[in-house]
Amino acid sequence: MLMSGATLMNTSHYDVVVVGAGHAGVEAAWAATRLGCSVAICTLSDGTVAHMPCNPAIGGTAKGHLVREIDALGGLMGRAIDATGIQFKVLNRSRGPAVWSPRAQADKRRYSEWVRDTLRAVAGIDWLFTPAVGISADSDGVQGLELADGSHVRCRSLVITTGTFLNGLVHIGPEQRPAGRAGEPPSRDLAESLKSFGFRWGRLKTGTPPRLDRKSIDFSIFEPEFGDDPAVPFSFCTDAIDRDQIACHVLHTNDRVHDLVRSNIDRSPLFNGQISGIGPRYCPSLEDKVMRFPHRERHQIFLEPEGVDVDEIYVNGFSMSLPAEVQESLVRALPGLESAVMLRPGYAVEYDFIQPTELRSTLETFRVPRLFLAGQINGTSGYEEAAAQGLVAGANAGFAALGRPGLAFGRDEAYIGILVDDLTTRGCLEPYRMFTSRAEHRLLLRTDNADLRLTPRGREVGLVEDVRWERFALRKARFDRNCQTVRRTAVSTPSGARVPADRALKQPEVRLDGLVAAGQLTLETIPATEALDLASVETEFRYEGYLKRQMASVERLRRQEGRAIPDRFPFGSVPGLSREMIQRLGEVRPATLAQASRIPGVTPAAVAVVAAYIDRLKRA
Repeated sequence: MLMSGATLMNTSHYDVVVVGAGHAGVEAAWAATRLGCSVAICTLSDGTVAHMPCNPAIGGTAKGHLVREIDALGGLMGRAIDATGIQFKVLNRSRGPAVWSPRAQADKRRYSEWVRDTLRAVAGIDWLFTPAVGISADSDGVQGLELADGSHVRCRSLVITTGTFLNGLVHIGPEQRPAGRAGEPPSRDLAESLKSFGFRWGRLKTGTPPRLDRKSIDFSIFEPEFGDDPAVPFSFCTDAIDRDQIACHVLHTNDRVHDLVRSNIDRSPLFNGQISGIGPRYCPSLEDKVMRFPHRERHQIFLEPEGVDVDEIYVNGFSMSLPAEVQESLVRALPGLESAVMLRPGYAVEYDFIQPTELRSTLETFRVPRLFLAGQINGTSGYEEAAAQGLVAGANAGFAALGRPGLAFGRDEAYIGILVDDLTTRGCLEPYRMFTSRAEHRLLLRTDNADLRLTPRGREVGLVEDVRWERFALRKARFDRNCQTVRRTAVSTPSGARVPADRALKQPEVRLDGLVAAGQLTLETIPATEALDLASVETEFRYEGYLKRQMASVERLRRQEGRAIPDRFPFGSVPGLSREMIQRLGEVRPATLAQASRIPGVTPAAVAVVAAYIDRLKRA
């Protein structure tokens, strides 16, 4: 079935075809169409576009950084959550600006509809509501996509964003059923088609908690959690969020819950050998929490609405795969939930993924030119990690189709660069999640300066449209003028001394907003972006010494990143490399000496040997 977002194109040939319309798929399609490519999205239904099968939220620690970066590059996620969020908070406010991270609860139905409607309004996107069953390719690379209805869609580039659907298997106690997620069939034929190319595979596991009926819960005994007032937007294009926000509620597990888990642990697929896939350590199931941390008296749980006008409550922190009747007993063992009605049980899902060391930094596969992978197929977890990969893969698929150079980000440029480098250099032994601790230069990679770092790059390659660019140019000009004002204005410190404002801001008790409020500084701001403008300027001066040291470190690393390793480099021919080093380097195929040095197990001596051999080849 062929449908177009605006007009039917009546063609079976596209610049870019995207398989899957989750968070990776929609960003991939959007990026490619921004470049002027003709795009088709192959998915089972437009009712699950940008669906949130797990936590109905966007952002969080480090994840909020990714969303800001996606937005700075012209992506959809930030604008979508600003338009449909129901509670907004900035996390880690008590700590330094490097780890401030926005997070928002989403109205999951409205979020999906906003993204779907935005994509359907684009004339260059067609929709193919038919399962993909195979990839056609020859020695030159991707040629097209085979569909379940027997048709063949030709394309110059192909992006696969299948999430948990490759040979997906859902577990609820002893019950097992093939599914990519609850109620949706897995993708088996496409999985086998991908395997035929010789990719290295693995199997991972993720899970989701039960959903409860709002009307059956006594919220009066829970501690409410409110959002920030005023709400801080994700997108640099959002002026303000002025609608009412909802409250979430906090509760904790107790001894009765823990005893029920222990007495039924032999019925958990995670503990009786039924599940072979590896789950995330950082987001353990309820069974894992109870069994791995027996000294903990309680574990925190959040009751999160899935929308403003729906009855479903997401029980965050209560993921499990025990039998449904056991889950119901566990829910009712919690104070306030004694009469709770479980609308559907939690479950675990196992799925296949491709080791991301099979990919270049553009997310193109080494084995099949112009085949790109993004999202959970690469071993990641999280909507934000998927969306970031989708943007990179979609943009590079478009560039490949148009014959243009690819786009990659360094670890010093963006969390997106850290994400892709970690995946392609280190691979995955468990579902990958972004943390601020993964960033070596996180003071340079803040949420407040994502546009200053990345929007010019996005504009240069064609991802940033005129309206966004004009808005950014005004914001950048304000930032520069405000920095000049701070440098040339003298202010009074709490001790009574009169010093330049840039020096005063290095004192912990002096805040920029305080100087402005006291009339000591007059800065150029507009209400919609005042908090953002002040945060960017204050950090520039308060942490000036740290920023300079990090920039010096970045310059040293960039010199090493500039030493390229030729494509198809013969590591096996390098004298002095052990078999282990040859194997590790050959699996990842690093593009630079710096990337080679980050491969687990590769020694500095091995990198030096490779560098010397490259120099010898150049002289020859």
